[in-house]
Amino acid sequence: MIPLISPGQKKLEGKIFDSSDNDELGLPGANVVWAGTTVGTTTNVAGWFSIRRVKESDRLVVSFVGYKTDTITVEPSDEYITHPLSQGTEIAEIIISDRAPGSFINRVDPVLTVNITGAELCKAACCNLSESFETNASVDVNYADAATGAKQIQLLGLAGTYTQILTENIPSVYGLNTAYGLNYIPGPWMESIQISKGTSSVRNGYESMAGQINVEYKKPRTSEKFYLNGFASDAGRKEINANSSVILSSRLSTMLLLHGELQNTTSDHNQDGFRDEPDIVQYNIFNRWDYMTDRFTFRAGIKYLDEERTGGQFTYQPENPDTWTDGFGIKINTRRAEAFTKTGGVFGPNQSMSVGWIQNVAWHSQESFIGRRSYDGTQETYYSNLLFQWNPGPGKHTLDAGLSYKYDLYDEHLDSLSYSRRESVPGIFAQYTYTDSAKMTLIAGIRSDFHNLYGTLITPRVHLRYVINPLLTLRASAGKGFRAGNILAENAFLLASSRRMLITPRPGIEEAWNAGLSLIASIPAGSRTIKLSGEVFRTSFINQIITDMDADINEVRFYDLDGKSYSNVLHLEASTTVIEGFDILAAWRWNDVKMTIDGTLMEKPLTSRYKGLLTASWLTRLRKWQYDYTLQLNGPGRVPSTEANPEEFRRDDEFRPFVLMNAQITRNFKKWNIYLGADNLTNFRQHDPIIDAANPFGDYFDSGLIWGPVHGRKIYGGFRIFFNRDV
Repeated sequence: MIPLISPGQKKLEGKIFDSSDNDELGLPGANVVWAGTTVGTTTNVAGWFSIRRVKESDRLVVSFVGYKTDTITVEPSDEYITHPLSQGTEIAEIIISDRAPGSFINRVDPVLTVNITGAELCKAACCNLSESFETNASVDVNYADAATGAKQIQLLGLAGTYTQILTENIPSVYGLNTAYGLNYIPGPWMESIQISKGTSSVRNGYESMAGQINVEYKKPRTSEKFYLNGFASDAGRKEINANSSVILSSRLSTMLLLHGELQNTTSDHNQDGFRDEPDIVQYNIFNRWDYMTDRFTFRAGIKYLDEERTGGQFTYQPENPDTWTDGFGIKINTRRAEAFTKTGGVFGPNQSMSVGWIQNVAWHSQESFIGRRSYDGTQETYYSNLLFQWNPGPGKHTLDAGLSYKYDLYDEHLDSLSYSRRESVPGIFAQYTYTDSAKMTLIAGIRSDFHNLYGTLITPRVHLRYVINPLLTLRASAGKGFRAGNILAENAFLLASSRRMLITPRPGIEEAWNAGLSLIASIPAGSRTIKLSGEVFRTSFINQIITDMDADINEVRFYDLDGKSYSNVLHLEASTTVIEGFDILAAWRWNDVKMTIDGTLMEKPLTSRYKGLLTASWLTRLRKWQYDYTLQLNGPGRVPSTEANPEEFRRDDEFRPFVLMNAQITRNFKKWNIYLGADNLTNFRQHDPIIDAANPFGDYFDSGLIWGPVHGRKIYGGFRIFFNRDV
């Protein structure tokens, strides 16, 4: 839900820290709740929080697992507070010995939502959104091919195109932004990430099928006054990130965020003559403004990105456009400009009504060639979402309704062919929420969108949360989703292949049902708590655009589904605090993903049948040292057949299970920290990921059959300097 739905409530901000820590480092993940209510929040990575005031209470309950819980009386005139927490092991006969995790499931949200906090993002080399899920068991990230550096995620066993990706509830990574958009959201800019599984709320559109990922950027009033991050790796990657915020008055604040990236790799671990990763030069800037009163909020921001990506063979000379003279070259130049506004206010009896309006405009341009083929495109976007909320009576019933409009103008060119289209989609939606105290929440919503190319789209969705007992919570969901495919933009990386792209004329809109069930338990175990969760989801497609790499070794075909296509996913997870400061998480996921390809129902290619994850994190007393370790077990899967190739260019029809390990050490100081880590400690790599790399203009060249890491072990280090706001 966007922050504008209840923006008029006066907010209280502050910082929570360890009372015995002379450095006054903030406590990330501390709970801050108004006494006697369910209105609460958690502190960010620097220990800062922002919470709206409520009429029912002036006492703030502050807790952090392993510390004594305190209750603070807040005066009406207080705008900022700081509060130290003392470590303790027993409070009112409840033994406390954990620390809050960096990721958690929102207890009151009826939609199954995993929240990744800033503290969790610091456990790994989180340089951008694509690298933010290394310690998460729900989302997989891998390279889409072995040449361009395009990355793709998987959620519920399905490609990332079936997951709606938003930034502060604005659709962001789609269309021309699909292939590389995950790299355009810098990790140090992010305050938190919310991963919602299954169909999400109807408020944000009809696209979500497998789930939704929403990124919250840092905000001027709750972020650091100044933050600087530097990063370097032995793979040739250097980054610098900075942000600074200024509170100009009690109502007006602003923030500037900067990102610079240079990747100039010389690595070729498999000695095939191709760069393991492309060279990248990226500049990214974001300026945002907030204006807030008791009953009104206005937010606005503007972003600009410029990236140059160079890949291919080392013999390729970037200054020579004649790529086939000096080798197989890849050049991708991207420019993106974006601006948004968010306006909201509350009104009516007891301020029971609120209105929020989001607007976003974006322009995206890509000029590229891959070998002898060229792909250029532009996308112009306008997005508007007007939301109304009414909470009558004692608060059991809430009505949401709104109007939306989404406009995209595409102009794409593949070699000498032109593909242009305009998508105009007005929509209307309504959603009813019933809340029976803290016991049960039911959400039922429906929306109708009027697509100029595909007609009327009706999207019903329902979510239920039921607390069986204080230790056990049940969630269930069901709903429908639609998605208009962008075949060229989403699959341009397949041009790094000798395969011909055959696209069926006028492919239909993708359509699927999703249903899910989850059970979450908190089991007392002496002085500790073991958290257990089990989830099962099924996605069943009515129509899907099939990417067929099996029918012909010389072609990749795109056509509408003719038969069955589904994904069944079972996810089990357990976490606990073993000893004070030492957290451990273990997860297992089983994927059963099949689709009808060339008339035969078969397993989705390049997808692991299962995944195991083990993470361990040890934070020493007073948060001086932190040690993080991640172990991933990736199961086997199917590879499209290469039997038609000559013997030397064939690959196995199945890849074997493989293990990846990452580790990081962090040393914290009062105003800064340093970290050192390694990804892929065992140096595992997919053997010969590019077929016939020595002859990239021949008949058998293919870089698209990727299921594992292309780059070997990476050693990295960095620093973070932060000056928090004085209160």
